[in-house]
Amino acid sequence: MGGRKGREGEPRGASCCAVARLYESGCRGPAAPAAISWAAEDAMEMNDDDLRTFDGLRRVVAALRGPDGCPWDRAQTHRSLRHYLREEAAEALEAIEAGDSRRLAEELGDLLLQVLMHAQIAEEAGEFTLADVIYGVASKLVRRHPHVFGERRLETPQQVLHQWDELKRRERGAGASALDGVPGTLPALAQAQALQRRSARAGFEWPSAEDAAGKVFEELEELRRAPDAQERAHELGDALFALADLGRLLELDAEDALLGACERFRRRFQRLEQLVRERRLSLSALTPAEKLRLWREAAEAPP
Repeated sequence: MGGRKGREGEPRGASCCAVARLYESGCRGPAAPAAISWAAEDAMEMNDDDLRTFDGLRRVVAALRGPDGCPWDRAQTHRSLRHYLREEAAEALEAIEAGDSRRLAEELGDLLLQVLMHAQIAEEAGEFTLADVIYGVASKLVRRHPHVFGERRLETPQQVLHQWDELKRRERGAGASALDGVPGTLPALAQAQALQRRSARAGFEWPSAEDAAGKVFEELEELRRAPDAQERAHELGDALFALADLGRLLELDAEDALLGACERFRRRFQRLEQLVRERRLSLSALTPAEKLRLWREAAEAPP
């Protein structure tokens, strides 16, 4: 089968090679930019048009880290910025959940700042450059998309995922695990489903959601029968892992589902507190049956 055509009739594979050569010469060769250092007064001379460019932002970050820059920014390290990276990612996710595009634009900017701060710190230390970061992701996208930049043809997202995993395994060599690359710092439910997706794409998963549900009940029974705290913790973890897998097979995001449950509980409990105040009751003095009635009333209240 002939390859799809690139620009001016050249095979798509040739375009891929051209892209790769461009990255190779522009991001890895001698022309790759070294660490930049801008004085604060240079950054202050930039106009709004400058500040709308990627290079303008890079110059601002370099100035903040420069000799006459901000004491706080100059003191930061990769490790000290970890908290801010997590926080900014969480705020971007929150903006997505809220459907707030204006806020999302702001939060993505904050995430981009984190990328540039880490790159600037690394450049100053001689670890890697921003060009290395850009080359790494751009060349990986080219390598992992031969159906776009090469002659292979794929039709479905599932085929693309399978190809991605296969190419990743080849790049990592013999002995690489299908689970390599799943960060241990992910939230537990998200990590569970990431591990389960990887193992499923490698061919290891329950035949159906019904089978996965059976595993949930099995783990809950083992939790009920656990003899001590250590064993209960073990079985609770297994039950949560099984629930996450059931959610995956039902095409549900376990992290989102639990966050939704947390938000519903927050609203209902705050409504319950309001009812308690309005009726001049003491929550701790109520009987279990009275608490349950109030909880049901709070759950039925409009959001």
